[in-house]
Amino acid sequence: MSAEKIIDVRNVSKWYGAFRVLTDVNLTVERGERIVICGPSGSGKSTLIRCFNRLEAHQQGDIVVNGITLHDKMRNVGEVRKNVGMVFQHFNLFPHMTVLMNCMVGPMWIKGVPEAEARRTALQFLERVRIPEQANKYPVQLSGGQQQRVAIARSLCMQPAVMLFDEPTSALDPEMVSEVLETMTGLAREGMTMVCVTHEMAFARAVADRVIFMNAGQVVEQGKPDEFFGNPQHERTRLFLSQILKH
Repeated sequence: MSAEKIIDVRNVSKWYGAFRVLTDVNLTVERGERIVICGPSGSGKSTLIRCFNRLEAHQQGDIVVNGITLHDKMRNVGEVRKNVGMVFQHFNLFPHMTVLMNCMVGPMWIKGVPEAEARRTALQFLERVRIPEQANKYPVQLSGGQQQRVAIARSLCMQPAVMLFDEPTSALDPEMVSEVLETMTGLAREGMTMVCVTHEMAFARAVADRVIFMNAGQVVEQGKPDEFFGNPQHERTRLFLSQILKH
């Protein structure tokens, strides 16, 4: 039985004006797979995953997400975003809403879920990320690690088919990083399809099914964690790992 592709990227390129930020990228993500994308700053990692839910538009090639082809004239981008959760570097919580309402608002407004059901689901996922006691606080009252866990719970409340993480720990103080990574590791163990842009190489070793290295807008190398870290094939990959694994 063949695996089901949830994301299929074929020969994708993207420009910002004259600058080509992605060049002929090919990538597939199977349902239940955990992918970590790493690479130096400016390599196109975040731009690529933002194309998966149409936060960024690509100009060349094909992207199919959960059976829907993304293109310039598409009118069903909302259908894609219903099924693709995203956790950003800087949380992006609504500051004027409580934690509970941050988690309820998406299912209610986008999916038409009744308020009582949205509340039950929100409390369930706040429990899942181990901060149910923060439900009635506002984001400003929480630590950075707690806010990021709220952001994860908020995405889970939409019950997405795939979760995207765009450097979710890079804005956190070091002591808060582990609580977010523990939450993400738990999701991975439960079988959530995940694509994570991160420099947390210990997380990649422990959780990823595949690690993908990007440089200058291209996929340079990919492999299982043992192969990727133990025997990188490309000189640029070896240089990157030698620098990042020093820290």
